[in-house]
Amino acid sequence: MKFNVHGKTLQQQLAAVSKVVNAKNALSILDNFLLEVKGDILYITGSDQETVMTAKMEVTNQGLDGKIAINAKRLMEVVKEVANFPLTFEIDENTGSVDLIFPGGHFAFMGVDAAEYPQSFETDDLSIEMIIPADVIQSGLDYTLFAISSETIRPMMTGVYWDFHENDITFVGSDTHKLVRYINTAYHPNRETSFILPGKPAGILRSLINKETETVKIRKDEKSAIFSFGDFTLGCRFVKGNYPNYNRVIPQDNPNELTVDRVLLLAAMRRVSLFASKASSLVKMSMDNNSLVLQSQDLDYSTKADESVACSYEGNPLSIGFNSVYMLEVLNNLPGESIVVKLSDPGRPGLFMPFEQKENENVVMLQMPMQVIE
Repeated sequence: MKFNVHGKTLQQQLAAVSKVVNAKNALSILDNFLLEVKGDILYITGSDQETVMTAKMEVTNQGLDGKIAINAKRLMEVVKEVANFPLTFEIDENTGSVDLIFPGGHFAFMGVDAAEYPQSFETDDLSIEMIIPADVIQSGLDYTLFAISSETIRPMMTGVYWDFHENDITFVGSDTHKLVRYINTAYHPNRETSFILPGKPAGILRSLINKETETVKIRKDEKSAIFSFGDFTLGCRFVKGNYPNYNRVIPQDNPNELTVDRVLLLAAMRRVSLFASKASSLVKMSMDNNSLVLQSQDLDYSTKADESVACSYEGNPLSIGFNSVYMLEVLNNLPGESIVVKLSDPGRPGLFMPFEQKENENVVMLQMPMQVIE
């Protein structure tokens, strides 16, 4: 097997596929990339067993088709050093020897028999196929990924929930402390289906979609999906379990409404949170007559802070506590200059949303309150 390729292009594709490869793997073969040449196309595959990713690129094939597994870390280190050169790979599949030739020199190292590499999984014959605009997926993941949980005690909350309806697609992320629901009505799935995409492949998918990506093709069955776009194919298994009814936890009757500049509130929250208790990160928001006051204190260190923020408020006088860490995440990820906060009482969740929703979009972020001890 012998082929020519430019180092920079190869480096970019290796970097993309490396997002799937774990630093430590139960199977040592998964420490490797699988390189396969078919005609003038090189396929680079990485896997962690649950997620498989393949990138393709054009090469000049000077030999027979073939494949070999090469240690991912070594290959990336080697290619990085010769990325600006045209490269020639000469590979003996029988012995596993790899010669990487570049102007003025060459590297020699060993690969692994490709037969040991796990086969990519396929969706079954009953798979559903959909073609979704890439910007819809990009927006859905941008809004929800930050809100998913890293705690495996509730696996369903460690992924982004994709909920397809006749006339919209809804993305949901939640860690039980906060919840984000993003609805896009520009895309009409014309079907009812859903799945929970694990956080890792969701993050990879988000990072690889770019301005040149127009659509993403999804083939899915009950257990897994394959996403195809541009030069990439990403396959993964879904998180098992039933996602909670997200609409039920979003309160509908919220008579108290706060309108405030998002950046002003974000900056004030960041300052006041410096003096919040390290154990609770509690910041109290007090609203009355177009007045918003943020307050925090740490009794252990005898510190406290308060700051007034210009706003518009309609409703009864209200004081409610929120975790400032989660609040900063919500404010950082909400779109728009001004936001609306809808509240009912100190014991029920607060709803955060843009003052003006974008066309065909609806974004709602929910945060659970904390008990305020006067």
